[in-house]
Amino acid sequence: MAHVVRVDDAGDPLLADYRDLRDVQLRQSLEAEHGLFLAEGEKVVRRAVAAGFAVRSLLMSPKRLDGLADVLESTEAPCFVMSEARIEEVTGFHVHRGALASLERRPLPSVAEVIAGARRVVILEGLVDHANVGAAFRNAAALGVDAVLLTEACADPYYRRAVKTSMGNVFAVPWTRFRHMPTTLDLLGAQGFATAALTLADDAITLDELAARRDERLALVLGTEGAGIDRRTATQVDLRVRIPMEPGVDSLNVAAASAVALYATRARTAPASERSW
Repeated sequence: MAHVVRVDDAGDPLLADYRDLRDVQLRQSLEAEHGLFLAEGEKVVRRAVAAGFAVRSLLMSPKRLDGLADVLESTEAPCFVMSEARIEEVTGFHVHRGALASLERRPLPSVAEVIAGARRVVILEGLVDHANVGAAFRNAAALGVDAVLLTEACADPYYRRAVKTSMGNVFAVPWTRFRHMPTTLDLLGAQGFATAALTLADDAITLDELAARRDERLALVLGTEGAGIDRRTATQVDLRVRIPMEPGVDSLNVAAASAVALYATRARTAPASERSW
């Protein structure tokens, strides 16, 4: 069971994991150096613990203790308890859900391990906004995606804002990073995946046409905010795909586009009459 520690001093060294959460560059450097990430809110903390991440510590207001009693029972990590005003002094913002946890990162698996047995894969190319990365994971979890692959330039899925936006679904969908897009696309092709990228290219087929193919295994590439997919990636995938728009609107933001595309191309379960038992 967690050891509950009452802390009154916002400058206490015990709280180092939680300091200056609004400073993105500082947090990214600190979290990489110490191999940690933060989860915010009861639901997200519980999902991180349920996913098997080791707890370094927790920080919460007194009124949140009962709500996370099951988590406190499951760990021997310290739980630092402070008033919400003091927590705000430590973190630099109002933690309106009143609960934070610092957890240990795990080594990322290989691409081959992540895609083994998958039918639907999402590739995020260069997404730099943490909220968009989190939204993509939430959409992926909701719409039956089996794995997410990220280029090295993508924002960290375990950064607090990404975790929060995903509602903890970054812990539900297997993912990893990769360095070389052509090698990764070749690996996917060798495993029977059709590869498709969302783009506004003139030769792109419509999303309806892609969905009508009913590919058994499909990997969908989503490009960075604004610029979209890299032009080299556009020539390397099997298919270029566009979401048809009404006149005057050229595109959706990447979070919305991912939801539309993943719903349209989701893997279908065969009717009971067609299944072999």
